[in-house]
Parts: sequence; structure tokens; C-alpha cells
Amino acid sequence: MISRRTALALGAATLAGLAAGDAVLPEIRQAGPRVTEHFAALRRRWREVTAVPYGIGAAARYRDTMSPARDRLWPDEPFPSHVRTPARLVTMARAHVLSGEPSLAEAVAAGIDHYRRHVYHRDADQAGNWWHWQIGMPKALLDAAALIGLRDEALAAAVDRFVPGRRLLVYSGNSTAANRVDLCTVMLLRSLLTDDHRKAELAASALAPVFRHVDEGDGFHRDGSFIQHTTIPYAGSYGIVLLSGLATLFAVLQGSIWQVDDPMVYEAVERTFAPFVHDGFVMDLVRGRAVDRNPFDDHRKGQELAGAILLLGRTAAPEQRERWRGMVKGWLTRSAVEPDARFRPLLDDDSVEALAEPVGHRLFPMSARAVHRRPGWCAALSMASRTIGHYEYGNGENLKGWHSGSGMLYWWADGHGTQYSDRTGMDPYRLPGTTVSTARLPDGAGGAWGDTRAEWRWVGGASDGVHATVGQHLSGLRSSLEAFKSWVFLDDAVICLGAGITCRDGVTVETIVDNRRAPGLVVGEGWAHIPGHGGYLASSLRSQESGGYVTLWLDHGIDPDNAGYVYALLPGASQARTRLTGWFTVLANTASQQGVHVPSHGLTAVNFWRPGTVGELSASAPCAVLLTARGLSVSDPLDEAEELIVTWRGRRFGFSRPGVETTTVPL
Repeated sequence: MISRRTALALGAATLAGLAAGDAVLPEIRQAGPRVTEHFAALRRRWREVTAVPYGIGAAARYRDTMSPARDRLWPDEPFPSHVRTPARLVTMARAHVLSGEPSLAEAVAAGIDHYRRHVYHRDADQAGNWWHWQIGMPKALLDAAALIGLRDEALAAAVDRFVPGRRLLVYSGNSTAANRVDLCTVMLLRSLLTDDHRKAELAASALAPVFRHVDEGDGFHRDGSFIQHTTIPYAGSYGIVLLSGLATLFAVLQGSIWQVDDPMVYEAVERTFAPFVHDGFVMDLVRGRAVDRNPFDDHRKGQELAGAILLLGRTAAPEQRERWRGMVKGWLTRSAVEPDARFRPLLDDDSVEALAEPVGHRLFPMSARAVHRRPGWCAALSMASRTIGHYEYGNGENLKGWHSGSGMLYWWADGHGTQYSDRTGMDPYRLPGTTVSTARLPDGAGGAWGDTRAEWRWVGGASDGVHATVGQHLSGLRSSLEAFKSWVFLDDAVICLGAGITCRDGVTVETIVDNRRAPGLVVGEGWAHIPGHGGYLASSLRSQESGGYVTLWLDHGIDPDNAGYVYALLPGASQARTRLTGWFTVLANTASQQGVHVPSHGLTAVNFWRPGTVGELSASAPCAVLLTARGLSVSDPLDEAEELIVTWRGRRFGFSRPGVETTTVPL
């Protein structure tokens, strides 16, 4: 069995030997003639784990309409058909395992042979996206082959050409995080094709780097963030691929001589993934370019994540497994989209209690994200920073996602879980919460897979686990725009501050208070209200209703110089509650400090862009400070202070290298 410690101890030398095919670990040497038995058991486990009874309804139709020709396997899928043709073969293979119907296995074997001869062969040119050749096609073809028990030396040769062992030697480039898990899955499936114990050992041991926290770039960060493509928070897309892949590998390899698992993966379920799920859907702010694919993909991704968590539960501790089952059941019960049939046993199991939506605040400074949950509503914040991009464009997807990192504030009132599930008609220049230059941008500004990171580093905040103060020193994408934006997250509101808004693009700058698919806007003097959603407190608020959307914004004029704003978002509030004023005091709203005091909460929050004093609070260095009944919460978003002194009502609190994560001390 390969534990995390063993895997990490293997080191590059062992991996190099395995990749070259000239090293055999002691466990394998001891196995001797039993190797064949081990692989027979692995193939059996692969079938048990992956041949699930859903998504196979079209298998018989695929079998009956398969019509091999030089340029196709099915009439409606001309070659190369990198994705759909291999996927159909997997569907038929799974149906064969579940039904025992031999004609399905025969069709799969014929299809693999035909596709391998005409598309995926060892002499083919790797044209187009590398992913198709090294992950997509080999993973699907090998999966189908494993399910029907096919041995194919020609397919093995093709996979060895495009995914040689040395592909797993270096943990960098496109062999990290989710991609590394996929490549290891391909390597394990390749080992099943010819009972290659060296490849099986390599597949298991090459997972080791995935289980380490990283300080930058791809992978899991200490605060629970998950990054892919160096600068993009991707827990809701690539992260789900990673979790699903690891759950599958852990389950298949469990009890074998190649068994591998790691506690960090189990911890990530509730530290990294669950915080970004609300009522069964995965929030867009961690789905990267995938937000531009299909309406309601956020809910489909939620079910994909739910399936991965339940599968991971097979190898988890009993108390974790039962807690996750309750959590997933709660997601599915509250979802606005009908759950897949695969979840019916869980939903029908009366012994599992559906857990309620949690409350509290989770701040992810290393991915410039925040999630705030209160009874009846939820909000989430997306920002760009020196290390996190505004957005990602690639493969023709997310062409107009330019301003997603300009302080986009998502929020869901009770019963409105599909608010962002279909963005058709939403103005990409008017994303809720953002401050933007209205200068027109080209599709895919910044280029495919381009670097869209911001100029400034002060992005983050402080939280006591219930409330939070969050800030962003904003620089616009391909714009001269600069702004200081702060959000204070409360029990029943989000107070939003803007200062130092300056731009020289020659166009109007706007702050978008909201852009919401909702009817019935009511506007008063200094306030607005949407029945069933909530209210807004803001001066000089402009509004528009068009195409089913209500848009509320603040106009800062052309080329503003040191403009600012103050407004409050009141999710779920009645019109009467919305019209109440005077319940918070702005202590500062400048390019040096921004802060508020909320007497009813006993809360004071200040973001110090520069050292200074705000009322009875002072800080010796840039920082975020939150004072509540729970204590004094502090962070250093710049991550550069050797020492920070915070003074509150004459009391001095010292912090040595506070860092980007929050430190809370009692008052």
C-alpha cells in the first residue's frame, strides 16, 4: 500500500525509474506471480466503481446506429470527434457491464479498433488541443476497454506515444492539480490494458505532489483555495475533476498493493468545495470560463460534485461519510433542478437527515474570494489581484467575462437559487457589484489563456467566522481605472464603500449596485426595493428595467478623479426595512482608509490601505481590522508586514507577521 508518506518519500529518482520502466518497488517484487491476480482485482474494482446505472439510456441506440466508415463511426459524428465518439463507446461499455448484453461489448471492441486505426494511433499527429490526445481520448478509450475486458496492444502503443511515463516526472506546466490526476488515471488504465505493474506503481506514486499545499499557482492553498491555470480559482470546475478523479482512484485502489489516499483530500470537501455550494449549485465565481457554457450548468456541476463527494465517502472515515451524506442530501433537497436518478437511494433513505444550509463567513484571500451565509440569503464576492486574474478566456469560451474580478458581488435571496444560472441578456459591462470603465473591450481581451491579473496586491480582508470586512485595490482590465472598494458583511446587510475612483479612459465610469433578473422594482428617494428579493440604500441611484433585468447603478461621470460611493445591500428586506436609515456610520471613505461602525452589531470594521487612525482605531501598517464581540480580527492582505500594531481605545495589540489569513484575539 502507498501511503502519503511513502509516496512523498519515493522522490524523483524512484519516479524516474518507474517512468523508464527499470524500477520495481519491494511490494511488486514480493508480489511475483500474483501480479496477474492484482490486475484482475483492479479491473473488477474499476467496473464496480465506474459502471453506474445512469446516463446509459442511449447505449442501445448507439449500438444500433454505429456505421463505421473511413471518416466516422457514427453518421452524425464525423472524425476526429475527439470527445463525443469516445464518450459513446464508454456509455455502451457501462451498459454492457450492467446488463451483460454481449452485443454491446462487441460494438465497443469494434468501435475502439476503428477509432484507433483512423484517429488515435501511434503515428497520428497531435493536432489541436493537447488535452484531447493526452487525457480526453486515451482516458475514454482505455475506460471502455477496461469495462469490457479488452486487451489491445495497438491501443497500448498509441497511449504510450502520447502519454509516456516521463509525462509524470515533473510536476509543472499542464501536469499539475486536476490535469495530474487525469494523467495518473490514464496511466492506471493503461496498466490494466497489459498488466503493467510499473505503470500502475507510477500512476499511484505520481499523485504525491497533488497532496501538498502550494504557496502559489495550481493546487490547494492553505486557506482552502483551489487554483488551476496558475491564476484562476477553479474549485467548481477543474477542482471537481480532481476530486472526482481522486475519489475514483481511491475507491479502485483500496485494498490493493497500490492503495493511495491522503487526509488533505478528505479535508478539502468541507474546506474547499462545500463553501461554494448553495442550494445544490456551484457558484460561478469558482467556475472560470465554464460559466459561459450552458444555462444551468451551475446546478449540473453541483450534482457532479455531489456524486464525487459520495464516492469519496466510500474510503472516508464513517463519521465523515455520514456527515457528507447529510450535506449532499440537503443540497439536493433544496435544489431548483431535479436531481439525477443516481441520487434516488440517498433521497429515499429516511435514516439520513438532510442538513440545513450553514451560516457564517468564509474568506479565501489566496484566491480573492469570499462567501457569506445568513439565514435566508447568501452572498459571494469575486475579485482580481496581483496573483488572481480578472477572468479566463480560452477555447472560445467566456469571451465577455472581462469584469468578473472587478468586485462582482453575487447574492441569492431565499427561493432564488437560479438567479445566475442563465445569464442570457445580462450586460457584461454591468455585472453586480463591479466598478468599471465603460470603454468597449474586444472579445477575449487579454488573449486566450492570457494573464489578466490586476496591478495591486491589497486584496483580502478579516473575518471572525460570522462577519467580515473585505477590500480590493482595483485596477481595471486594459484600463487606467483605479479604485478602492470595501465590503462589510453583516447579519442582514452588506455595506459597500468605494473611494479614490480615478480613470483616464475618456469614458464614463460606473459602479453597478445590481443587475438582477427580477420584476417589480420600486424606487424611492435614496432607496430601491425588489419584492421577494430585497432592498438597496443609495444616493443618486440610477435604474433601468429591460429584457427582464433590473439594473441599478451609480454614475461617476467621464474620467472621474477621486470619486466615491456608499450603499447598502439588504437581502430579503421588506420595503419598510429598506427605507430605514441611520443604522450605520461611515467612519472613513478615502484612498487611505475605509471603515464603518454598526451599533446594533457592536461592530467596527476598517480597511487600512495605508497606516493611520480612524476614530478610536489605528494601525501601524496596511491591514484589515474587524472588531466584534468575538474579538479583534486582523490580517495583512499585502503579506509584507514584519510587525503590526493595532490600537483600539488606547489598548495596543501586537502581531508578528500576521499574513493574509485572519488572526483573532480576544478584546
